[in-house]
Amino acid sequence: MAATGSSGAKARDGWSSRSAFILAAVGSAVGLGNMWRFPAEAGANGGGAFVLFYIFCVALIGLPILLSETLIGRHGQSSAPESVRRIAKESGKSSHWDTLASFGVLGAFLVLSFYCVVGGWVLYYIGVFAQDLFSTGVTGGAFEGRPAGDIEALLPSLFGNGGLMVGLHIAFIAITFYFVSRGVSSGIEWVATWLMPAFFVLFLLITIYGAFTGAFSEALSYLFTFDASKLTGAVMLAAVGQAFFSLSLGVAGMMTYGAYVGRDVNLAGTSGIIAGADTAVALLAGLCIFPIVFAAGLEPNGGPGLMFQSLPIGFQSMPFGSVVGLLFFVMVFFAALTSSVSLMEAPTAWLKDKAKVTRPMATLIVTVAALLLGILAALSFNDLSDFQPFGFIPLFEGQGMFDVLDTVTSKVLMPIGAIMTALFVGWVAERRLIDSENGLSGGLEKVWLFLVRWLCPLALITILIVGIFPSILGE
Repeated sequence: MAATGSSGAKARDGWSSRSAFILAAVGSAVGLGNMWRFPAEAGANGGGAFVLFYIFCVALIGLPILLSETLIGRHGQSSAPESVRRIAKESGKSSHWDTLASFGVLGAFLVLSFYCVVGGWVLYYIGVFAQDLFSTGVTGGAFEGRPAGDIEALLPSLFGNGGLMVGLHIAFIAITFYFVSRGVSSGIEWVATWLMPAFFVLFLLITIYGAFTGAFSEALSYLFTFDASKLTGAVMLAAVGQAFFSLSLGVAGMMTYGAYVGRDVNLAGTSGIIAGADTAVALLAGLCIFPIVFAAGLEPNGGPGLMFQSLPIGFQSMPFGSVVGLLFFVMVFFAALTSSVSLMEAPTAWLKDKAKVTRPMATLIVTVAALLLGILAALSFNDLSDFQPFGFIPLFEGQGMFDVLDTVTSKVLMPIGAIMTALFVGWVAERRLIDSENGLSGGLEKVWLFLVRWLCPLALITILIVGIFPSILGE
């Protein structure tokens, strides 16, 4: 499909169909934020109160910003900054509004650099479970005869091996480079149309497995029993942040993907499908992981170690544990790859348009830069743990490069990018242009406009302030 911009822009590579765009956008949103971060956040924030408020936030904050980012891309039909610049120009406003998308492009690049480090951890666990399956057989539990402490120590052991950490990071980012360098229809769309269906099949099978062999009723109660006493200010902010980060907002990915969408696609409807699918995956991740954790007698508040430490221990006591563990991390790899492809595409599209270079060259430049920065992040868990170049700044005090990259993107760049997107769409862009793209009418359009103009900026400003000054909540 060749998408052509509203202002007569040159035809560009695009999605072959509406379903391809939906799969790619869902793949962009569904990643480690759902599989790793959501269960960890739900466990750390008391379960049901967090989950139900999270769903509320997706509908009122995540979805309006998602539609805003996508319509900017579709109207501009170019890289994220150029799309914003075109709308600003057509609206008679300053072209400097493209800074909002530049924040997103920079955020996507920085997230890519450390995201691929975590993707390397997923590759490591695929290898661990494959080796265990080969040595112990199919029917028994994973890691037969090994104490739980040894299984829990797998992740710290990986952190202590700097060469392996860097090698896995290189492997994951190289896979991402391969698909992005092939273009939208031949690379990115192929990943989405093949890996996302495979992801959902594996996801449902493992969730059903957990329902029959794990403590499913306990997990169901934990995730969906609302206890108002647990809905504190900190929990509500965590839920708002998760809704925002889960949809990959503020990193220009949806603007970039929106540029490849044809004029026949209703953006409001597809945005609803994307947000709904992303939320469903997050909830299923909880129903997939927590039954196994509870059945093993483990605590749900394992934080970031829940998926990489608690869950492998849980597979030990379950039939076919090695097989299911291997399939689980293969499934997580599919989700991680579809998201890393989106993260790499945003700066690649920007560099390709800005420097007038070929896609393979732009992808290579982005990959090498992210690879080098990611090496510092990978080594910050051991070899470079004392390397804290930004420790003189209170926000980054005591943080290595991995944590610095995480903090600056999640607490600064992403919220600022999303705030500016809401202000631009809600107050700056000409109403005629926005109305022609959003696919809404009547009361729904008024509600969406109110959310974009008022609720979304206020909520995101709160996330930004509390993220930079956590002492506000007494932390």
